[in-house]
Amino acid sequence: MITSLDEALDTLTASLEGELLTDQLHRNLYATDASVYRRLPLAVAFPKNEEDLKKLILFAQANKVGLIPRTAGTSLAGQCVGEGVVVDVSKHFTRIIDFDQEKKTVKVQPGVIRDELNSFLESHGLFFGPNTSTSNRCMIGGMVGNNSSGTTSIQYGITRDKVVELKTLLSDGSEAVFKDLTAEEFAQKRKLQSLEGKIYDTVYQQLKDKEAQADIKSNYPKPEIHRRNTGYALDALLDNEVFSNTPEAFNMSKLLAGSEGTLAFTTEITLKLDELPPAAGVMVAAHFKTINACLEAVVPVMRHNLYACEMMDKVILDCTLNNREQQKNRFFIQGDPQAILMLEVRAADLDTARRQALKLIETLDASGLSYAHPTLEGPEIKQALELRKAGLGLLGNIVGDRKAVACIEDTAVALEDLAPYIKEFSALMEEFKQDAVYYAHAGAGELHLRPILNLKTSGDVVLFRQITTAVAQLVKKYKGSMSGEHGDGIVRGEFVELMLGKANYKRIEAIKNAFDPQHIFNPGKIVDAQPLDTHLRYTPDREEPEVETLMDFSDSEGILRAAEQCNGSGDCRKLPLAGGTMCPSYRATRNEKDTTRGRANALREFLTNSPRKNPFNHKELKEVFDLCLSCKACASECPSNVDVAALKAEFEYQYKKENGSSLRTRAFAFNSYLNRFASVVPGVTNGLYTGKLTGKFIKKTLEVAPERSLPPLAKKTLRKRLKKLRAFNPKKPIKTVYLFVDEFTNFLDAQIGEDAVVLLQRLNYEVRTIDHAESGRSMISKGFLKEAAKVSDKNIKAFKNLVDAEHPLIGIEPSAILGFRDEYIRLSEDVEAAKILAKNVFIIDEFIAAEIKLGNITSKSFTTQAKRLKIHGHCHQKSLSGMEHTFTMLNLPENYKPTLIPSGCCGMAGSFGYEKEHYELSMQIGEQTLFPAVRKAPSDTLIVAPGTSCRHQIKDGTQREALHPVTVLREALL
Repeated sequence: MITSLDEALDTLTASLEGELLTDQLHRNLYATDASVYRRLPLAVAFPKNEEDLKKLILFAQANKVGLIPRTAGTSLAGQCVGEGVVVDVSKHFTRIIDFDQEKKTVKVQPGVIRDELNSFLESHGLFFGPNTSTSNRCMIGGMVGNNSSGTTSIQYGITRDKVVELKTLLSDGSEAVFKDLTAEEFAQKRKLQSLEGKIYDTVYQQLKDKEAQADIKSNYPKPEIHRRNTGYALDALLDNEVFSNTPEAFNMSKLLAGSEGTLAFTTEITLKLDELPPAAGVMVAAHFKTINACLEAVVPVMRHNLYACEMMDKVILDCTLNNREQQKNRFFIQGDPQAILMLEVRAADLDTARRQALKLIETLDASGLSYAHPTLEGPEIKQALELRKAGLGLLGNIVGDRKAVACIEDTAVALEDLAPYIKEFSALMEEFKQDAVYYAHAGAGELHLRPILNLKTSGDVVLFRQITTAVAQLVKKYKGSMSGEHGDGIVRGEFVELMLGKANYKRIEAIKNAFDPQHIFNPGKIVDAQPLDTHLRYTPDREEPEVETLMDFSDSEGILRAAEQCNGSGDCRKLPLAGGTMCPSYRATRNEKDTTRGRANALREFLTNSPRKNPFNHKELKEVFDLCLSCKACASECPSNVDVAALKAEFEYQYKKENGSSLRTRAFAFNSYLNRFASVVPGVTNGLYTGKLTGKFIKKTLEVAPERSLPPLAKKTLRKRLKKLRAFNPKKPIKTVYLFVDEFTNFLDAQIGEDAVVLLQRLNYEVRTIDHAESGRSMISKGFLKEAAKVSDKNIKAFKNLVDAEHPLIGIEPSAILGFRDEYIRLSEDVEAAKILAKNVFIIDEFIAAEIKLGNITSKSFTTQAKRLKIHGHCHQKSLSGMEHTFTMLNLPENYKPTLIPSGCCGMAGSFGYEKEHYELSMQIGEQTLFPAVRKAPSDTLIVAPGTSCRHQIKDGTQREALHPVTVLREALL
C-alpha cells in the first residue's frame, strides 16, 4: 500500500516507459518559462506514449496533483509553470502522423515544431499559416494551447481556424476525439454515460439559452478582432447548427484552442492547411516620426490585400544597433524613425507585386503620415522580418534589474479603435511615468506593449499590478481582448471575470468543472487563477546575493545578472534546420538542461538560493555545464547575448577550487607545455601517438576516446621556421603586421603558419613576430583562470605599445586570437589597454578581406584556374567575427567558387571531442550537417576550415583532409 507522495512518485517512475525526474536540477530548470514567474514543480515527466500520459493522469487524480503541459516553454504569461508535474512532450511526441494532400490536412503530435512541419509540407505546395516569432522552436501543441497567431494572421487566420480535430485524454484517463459534429451527432454525444457525455451536456446547458448567447456576444471582445484569447472561447461555439441557424458543424476543438491545457491533454492534432503564398513579394517599410501617425496609417493601408502589417518602434530599433547579428538587417532604415510599419504584398509575379506596392505607397503619400517608404524584395524581406523578430528578445539586453515586463503586451482591439486606444494608453503610461515599448501586429489590432519595471522591488511590483489593472479596464472599454495570442496564464488569468463578466465567468467555471472536476489540468490558469503578483521569479526587496568572480562581469553588473539576462525566449532550442549554431549539445540530446536557457536558469537558481559559501559548488551545475562546448554561439545568437562559455569558464574555476581537477583536465589545460617538451623529438612523440600499444596507453591514461586520432606534432615548430622566413620580408611593404604565434599553430599546424607568412610576404606585407605568451585558450576552457589571467596580462603588455591601426596584430587560429577581443577584457588587470588593443586584433581572414576592400590585394596575384570550395566556419569566428571575411578571401582568385556549409558546430570544440565520455555526442553533432555535406562534396572540391579542431573533426568523421584558408590562397599564388 502506498503511504506517501514520494512512494507514489517512485511507483509511477517505475511504471513509465518515459522518464519522471524529481531531482533538484530538473525541478529548477522547469520552474520558469519566458514569463516573470517561478514555481518549483513536484517533478518533470517526459512521457514516451499515450499509456504514459494515462498513468500520469491517474496519478494526478489519485494524489490531487496538477499536470502542467509543456512543449518549448516559451510562454510569456506563466502557462508552463506550476507546482505539480510538468509534462514535457517536446522530446517524444514529435511525429507527423498522417498527411492528406487532397484534403489539405495533416495530423501531428503536439511536439512537432512549426517550421519543421512547414519544411515537410513545402514540397507539396502547402503550409500551416500561423507564424509566431518563435516559429523555429515553438510546437504545434503550444500553438493550439495558446491559439497562436503571428505575422500571417491577417491573411491566413489563427490556430483556432486551422484545427480540424483533436485527439485527447480526458481527466479520468479516457480518450475523446473532438471534431466536426452535426446537431444530431452532438445530441448523441450528450447521451453518452461517460465523462465525454457529461462535457457535451454541460456545454449545451451553458450555451442553449438565447439570453446566455446574447450575454456572451455582448461581453466578449468584438467579433472583428480575430485575435482574441481571453478565457474560454465560448463565442466561437455559437455559430453552428447546434446553437444557431447556420449550417456550420459544431467542433469542440474551437474551445480547446486557447484553453492552455486546462481542459484535456491533447495527443494528436489534425490541421487544415493553406496553399503556399504567392511566390513574389514586395515589402514597403513605411517610416513615421510619431507613434500616433504610424497607428493612424493602419486603417487605410489595411484596405490593400496585405500579407503582413507589422510595427516596431524606436526602442526596438535601437536595441538592434549594437547587436552584430542584426547590424546587417538594418540596411533599410532611413533617418531616425519613431516607428516603422512593415507592409508586405504578394503576387504570382514580381511585376504585379511591384505595382501593388506602388498603389500602397500612393495611399501612404495621400495620408501624409509617413516620411519614407523603402521597398524590399527577395532576401531583403526576410532580413527585415528577422530584425523585427529579434526585437522582443533583444529587449532582454537592458543591463540591470529594470526589464521590459510582459503583462500588457498582448492586448488587441478593432482596427478602427487602434489609434484612439493607443492615445489613451500612452496617456495612461505617462500617468505611471512609464516609457512603454510599442511592438505590434498592427494589421490585426494587436499591440505588444511592455512597461519597464524592476520586479525585484516591491514598489514596482505594485506598479506591475496597477498598470495591468488599468490597461485591462481600458481594453474592456474598447471591447477588446486582454490576450490576443499569448494567453491568460497567471499574468492575465485573474482578469478573465472583469473582461467577460460574472455570468460568463460562471459558465467558464462550469465547463472547466465538467472537463476536469478535480482541476488536475494546469490548475490556477484561466479558472481560479492565482493573483498576478504572486509566484514572481524574484522575491521583492530581497537582499541581492554577492557573488565574487575572478572574471570581470561588470558589463552585466555581475555574473548573477549575466545569468538573469536570459528571458526564456528559447532561441537556444532551435534545431539544425533553423540554421545557426546555438546550441550544439541541445540539438543532439533535446534535453532542456543542455540549452543556453537551461544553463543560465540553473546558474541563476543556485547562485541565488545556495546555502554554501561557494555557491558554484554544486554537482547539478557541473551536470548542466558538462555538455557545453563553449562554442560561444549564444554570445551572438541568443537575443539577450547570454554568453554561457564565459559563465562556464568562471564556473569551472570556482568548482575546481573546491573539488580539484583530473590529470586529463590539467593535461588539456596546459597542453602547450607538454607540446613544447614533446617537440624536442617530434618523430619519437608522433611514433608514440600512432603506436598500437603506446597510443592506446596514452589515450587510456588521459581518458581520451580510443576512436580518436591524436594530433601529430609538426616536424619543425613555426617559431623555428620563422628564423628563415624573416629574410623574405619585403623592402617596401604596404603595411607591417604582427603575427600572433599561437600554441596550436606553433606546435601542430606549423605548415599553416608558414603558409600565412609566405602569403603575406608575397602580397607585400612585412610580418613581424615577437616573444609572447601562448593564447591561454585551453586554460580558459578548463577553468584555470588565474593562469589564463597571467597569460593575458603578459600578452597585453607585450603588444600594447606595438600594435595600432597601421601595425595590426593578426592570428591564424580563431579561438586563440579572438581571446584578445573577448576573455582578455574580462581577465586582464589593465582593462583599458585590453580594450584598445582588441580594436586592432584580427583573424587573418578579416585582415585580408579588409585589404581586398582597400584595393591592396587583387585577383591579379592569383591563379585563374577554376576550383570549388566548401567552407566550414569556426564557432568562435562565427560568433565574434563572421564568415563573410573567409568567403571574401576565398573569392579572390577569379574562378574560385566558395560556398559556406550551414554546419553549426563541428562537435570537436577543443578537447571536448577527445574526451571519451563526450566522443559519441561529438560525432553526433558532426553528423547533423557537417559530415553529410563533406561526404557529398566531389573529391575535387576543396574542404576548407579555419579551425584546427574543426579540421581534425572533419578528418576523423569523414576521412577528408580540410585546409586552412591561408593554405588555399598560398597555393593559388602565381
